[in-house]
Amino acid sequence: MEMFGDNTFTVLGFSCNQFGLQSPEANHETLNVLKYVRPGGGFVPKFPVFGKVEVNGLNEDPLFAYLKESLPFVNPVIGDIKKLYWSPIKVSDIPWNFEKFLITADGLPFRRYDLHSPIKKVEEDILQML
Repeated sequence: MEMFGDNTFTVLGFSCNQFGLQSPEANHETLNVLKYVRPGGGFVPKFPVFGKVEVNGLNEDPLFAYLKESLPFVNPVIGDIKKLYWSPIKVSDIPWNFEKFLITADGLPFRRYDLHSPIKKVEEDILQML
């Protein structure tokens, strides 16, 4: 947001507890968790943070079902099954925290980035779209 927020661009944040149960907090606690725990250090997001959603499985949020259908995961290897809390598991699932989806101004899914995608690539793609 600091880099591109002056343009017609925004980040939307969604919390999910399906990955190792790392986000057990209630929705009203999320901003305090970000500020004081992870990442901590007084972090206050400069973008909207929505209530917790399920991004995989039978109760997946329709937005994430649409994004995953539009941009299937290129590496069908799912992480440590013991730390995944949904069923059924599909190759298009979001395998771990911090996956990103870039959406065009028209609302069309453009690109999907996994946890290990270089942030420089994300930035380059955003610049291309702007």
